[in-house]
This record gives sequence, C-alpha cells and structure tokens, in this order.
Amino acid sequence: MTKNIKFTVFLALIITFISCDDKIDVDVPEAPPRLVIEASLDWKKGTAGNNQTIKLSTSTPFFDTTTNTSVIGASVRVTNNNSNAVYNFVDQNDGNYTITNFVPVLNDSYTLEVIYNGETYTATENLIPVTPIMNPTQSLEGGFDDEVLDVTIFFDDPADEENFYMVRIKEDTDLFAELETQSDEFTNGNVQEEFFEKERDDEDPEAEYNPGDTVNIRLFGISERYYNFISLLIEQYDSGGDPFSVTPAEIRGNCVNQTNEANYAFGYFRVTEFDEIDFTFQ
Repeated sequence: MTKNIKFTVFLALIITFISCDDKIDVDVPEAPPRLVIEASLDWKKGTAGNNQTIKLSTSTPFFDTTTNTSVIGASVRVTNNNSNAVYNFVDQNDGNYTITNFVPVLNDSYTLEVIYNGETYTATENLIPVTPIMNPTQSLEGGFDDEVLDVTIFFDDPADEENFYMVRIKEDTDLFAELETQSDEFTNGNVQEEFFEKERDDEDPEAEYNPGDTVNIRLFGISERYYNFISLLIEQYDSGGDPFSVTPAEIRGNCVNQTNEANYAFGYFRVTEFDEIDFTFQ
C-alpha cells in the first residue's frame, strides 16, 4: 500500500470518529398540554358500586420531566340520563375526584361533564353488564409454548345480542396489567374463552408463570365504541419496537370539548360491570 493510500485511509478513519462525537440537535415539535380524563366507573359484581373515582391531569411534552400534572379546581359530575340523578364528584386536591353515593344501574345511560379552565367537556356511555367468569383452568398445552404454564378463563355469552369484552390480568409482582379484548361476532351465544401465558426466559425462570404465582383476572362488559378504542391502544402498545408495525397514531376517546372542539381531551369515559377472580397456579 502506497503512502498516499495509507494517508487517505487514515484520514477517513479520523473523520469518521470525529463525526461520531458531533452533537446533533433535533427539534421535536411540542403540542400544548391537554386535559387527560381517566373516568372508568367500574362496578364489581356483588358490590354496591357506590365508591367511584375520576382522575384529571394534563399531558406533557415527551421530554418534559414534570412529575405532578394533577388538575385541581375542576367541576366533575355524572348524570344518569334515565333517572336524571346527578352525582357530583368531590375534588381531593390531588387530581382525584371522588364520590361515595354513586348508584350504578345496568343498561342505563350516563353522561360525564367536566368543566375546567372555563371549558366544558362531555361524554356519554351506557353501563354494560357482564356475565360471570367460570372456573379457570391451567395447562401446558393451551398456549403457544407447551413448556410454560398458562391460564384460561371461560364465560357464557348471552345469545341474540352483540357483546364486547375486555379481560385484564395482573400478577402480584407485575408493574402493569395485561389487557385483551374480545367480541362475540362469530361466537354469539356460545361459551367464550381467553387464555394468558407469559413468554419463557431462559435467564429468568421467574418471568413465566410458576406454581404458587397468583393472578387477578377481571372480565369487563364494554361498549362497542370502547372496544374499538382500547383495541387500537393495545395494538399500538404490543407493536412497540416492531420495525414492521404501523406508525402509531393519535387515538381519541369519547370526551368532547363542547366549548372549543379543537382543544379536545385525551382519555375515555366508560361505565362497566366487571367480574373478578384470583387464581393461584398449582
């Protein structure tokens, strides 16, 4: 190799390493903060359902380090559109608005009204009933991996009507719950089932379900609109990190700003009945 060639290669390497150290500033567009409404009025079977909480906060830019985004001073109420009963939620000064005398009535229509910064947000949903969970079963054959424990729940789907479901499962040690949705479009009136299995990790035997592990399983009856909303959220969450997934898009809930439509809120107002069991693997 001639001296000129050696010098050229050496110079190219120097330029490469120097360019790796250069700081690149990327302008990330920042949207103005929006109201975030977490209004899930969930009624557990066999309980009064009178204690309910609605949480309000504001959104923040992606790189913002603000930790306290709680909204205080808002007016929050829910109206039963069938009986005209009004339920005023009390501001706890921490972003939570609570009530102790809510009366859930299956299939009744409810409207949420939030007044914040002089603007009124509303949303309407029906209280959807749900069928009870049958005895769950565990196996090594019901899932994708025949060396990993899985749990399956069963429930009867009412005939001659459209039904939509959300299943939530969470182990004691899990930071987040796992969610699945289901409709009876092709199985109307039949016994439905949903199974859950954790992926095996050879380096961490505790990652999968093991004998002695306890999981909490909830089955919710949900509206078709909420089914579509939460299914899209689950799809985007599960595809995180997948280079072949569809580009994530903003998903809007059912909360509408009646004062200024452009200043819409994030979140969803749902009213559901749910059944719940705790299952321990053997």
